[in-house]
Formats: sequence, structure tokens, C-alpha cells
Amino acid sequence: MGKGPFSFRRTSSRRRMKKPPHTEVEVVALLPNNAQSPNNAAAAVNNSISAMVAAGTSIKPKKKAGGAKLWMRFDKFGQSELIECDKSMIIKRASIPARDLRILGPIFSHSSNILAREKAMVVNLEFIKAIVTAEEVLLLDPLRQEVLPFVDQLRQQIPHKSLSKIQGGGQMDVQDNEMRSSTGGQWLPVPEAVEGLQCELPFEFQVLEIALEVVCTYLDSSVADLERDAYPVLDELARNVSTKNLEHVRSLKSNLTRLLARVQKVRDEIEHLLDDNEDMAHLYLTRKCIQNQQSEALLGATASNSIVSAGPHLRRFGSIRSASLVSSNYLGDHDVEDLEMLLEAYFMQLDGTRNKILSVREYIDDTEDYVNIQLDNQRNELIQLQLVLTIASFAIAVETLIAGMFGYARWKKLIGSFCCGHVNSRLYS
Repeated sequence: MGKGPFSFRRTSSRRRMKKPPHTEVEVVALLPNNAQSPNNAAAAVNNSISAMVAAGTSIKPKKKAGGAKLWMRFDKFGQSELIECDKSMIIKRASIPARDLRILGPIFSHSSNILAREKAMVVNLEFIKAIVTAEEVLLLDPLRQEVLPFVDQLRQQIPHKSLSKIQGGGQMDVQDNEMRSSTGGQWLPVPEAVEGLQCELPFEFQVLEIALEVVCTYLDSSVADLERDAYPVLDELARNVSTKNLEHVRSLKSNLTRLLARVQKVRDEIEHLLDDNEDMAHLYLTRKCIQNQQSEALLGATASNSIVSAGPHLRRFGSIRSASLVSSNYLGDHDVEDLEMLLEAYFMQLDGTRNKILSVREYIDDTEDYVNIQLDNQRNELIQLQLVLTIASFAIAVETLIAGMFGYARWKKLIGSFCCGHVNSRLYS
């Protein structure tokens, strides 16, 4: 393109300075397995960031996606990490409907729900908001002060139980191999082995047990603090009825009402589950997972049996039938005894907590009745004093009236005598 008479070319006398290359590091909060608590993990992340800054490395924090929240993933082998997930990722990972995430939101922060879905269990108990599957648990807001005891309990108990379960499984495999070799390669139902398996709770019930234990302990401690603060205030009110003491009792009563409502919600949710065996059966996620695997295995065995001879077909059919007998004894659809015993234990504990709150409320009611009796007594004394003053005033008024009447009669007599004397003096003059 040629230069025209009106064409201009912008020139710059100053050369552009090239920016020095720098390294961008995305910071993702991970919870190491050797950390005792999320606080230690956060301290480790902060130390690594400080080291990067001191080395001259620029840090670019990972942008938080819209609607993403902090979750903690904890599997049944004790591995854990902190991740940021949005609703779609959680829905896809746990296979739950979108409406279940609203239960874990701030709108239902003071509600208590334990919901069973096809592959997950939604747990919303006070401050514990989690989605539990047969393999892992997703915990919302794990760095809250109230949730930290639950995280510590998970890290302390789940790995030991999983290890014992794996060791127990290895022993059962040895026993099964011995039983299979002694019976010519065919599986037979072993009631003792089934009873041994029933002693260990599945992963989802271990998480539910820890959650109930943490919530019940928190509520018990709250009730203990309430009792420790309530009785001195009520005794002081009984000794001295004042505006300050009445305000303390009013605040105490409002706190007691809120605490009773929280305990009642958890208790009602457990009672609802205990009243419905079908809902409890849906909470057996490991059972449903094993049943799905068995059904897939049976379908695969049926397809493979169509191309083998009759002899191996009979042996394979006998082994599948015996295995199905073992699984049916151990994984009955309506066998909810383990979960029922677990829920009944914490139901009784919550019932005892509720009775403590009701006893404090009864003590408050008794104190209020006592204060009302004192006020009625003082009111009666004031009425009695007012009556005495009224009678005294009436007596004084009567005496004044009588004195006035006598004074009026005497004054009238003096006036009469004066008038008579004046008339007589006029007549004689």
C-alpha cells in the first residue's frame, strides 16, 4: 500500500520493555494423609506459599468457579483431600438430584435430615452436611470450628476399621479356600462366617455413627453449659426479683427453647427412620452395591454358561447358587437390625438430652411460680396497707365531721344568742 498525501505512520521512539518471565503456580488446598487435622494442612500450605514468595516465584491463585464450594473427600481407606466443586460436579459424582443440595444449603441450616438415594445418603445433622456413598464421603465446609471434631474422628476411626476389615476379609478368604478345597470346588453356606461379617458395619454406617456421636456430644455439652449457667441465675432470681435478673432469665429461656428445638429435630428424624423399615433398608448402600455386582455376575455367568458343556454347567450353577444363598443370608433386603440398633442407641441418648432440657425448663417454671407467689404476697401486703390507710383516713374524716358538726352547732347557738340580745336591747331602748 503506497503512501498517500494524508497517510500517517505512528512511530514510537521508546522501545517496549519486555516483561521478565515469571512462573505461575496454581494453589490447590490438599489435605495430606499424615496431617492430624485440617489446621495442620492449612499451615503446611501457607508455609509452602511463603517459601515460593521468598524465592521470587509469583503465585496465581486458582480462580473459584461460580457457585463452587469447599468440600472434603474422605474415602474408606483413610485418604482425604480438600477440593472445590460446584453443584453439577457433586450431582454427577454422587448421583443425587439437585434438590438434595438445597437441603445442605444455608436455608435448611437448622434442619435435620437423613435421606437415602440410589447410590448415596444425604446427611444434614446440625453443622454436619455430608454426602455419603459406599466408597467415600463428601463433607461440606470441613474447616468450620464445629466440623473439625467430626473430621478428626473420621481420620482416627475409619482407617483402623478399614484395616481390620481387610484383615478379616483375608482370613475369610483363607477359610473360603479351605472350604472350597474340602468340598471339591463347590461353595457351601457358612453361618459362622456370615455372623463374623455382620459384626463389622459398612462404611456408610460408620460415617453415620461418627456423625451422630459428634452431634450428640455437641448437644450434650451445650445442655451441660446451659445447666451450669441456668441454676445460679434462677437461684439469684428467687432471692432477689429485679429487672436485671428477669432479663437474664428471659435470655436463658430463649436459649433453652432454641436448644430444645434442635435436639427435637434430630430426635424426630431418627424416630422417623426407626418407624419405617423400608427407609432404613434404602440406607444400606454397600448392600445395594454388592447386589448390583452379583446381578451383573449372574448375567455374565448365564451368558457364558450357554457355550459350555452340561457337566461344568452344573458345577458352576451349584457354586453360583451356594454363593447366592450366602449373600441372601447376609444381605437380606429387610434385615435392618444393625442400623436399627445403631439408631436406637443414639435415639435414647437424644431422649436423655431432651429430658435434661425439660428438667431445666421445669425448674424455670417452678422458679417463675415461686416468683409469682412472692409478687402476689407483696401485692397482698400492699393492698392490706392501702386498706389500713383508707380506714384511717375514713376515721379521721369522721372525727373531722363530728367536730365540724359540733362546731357548727355551737357557732349557730352563739349567733342566735347574739341576735336575741341585740333585739332585746332595741326594745328596751
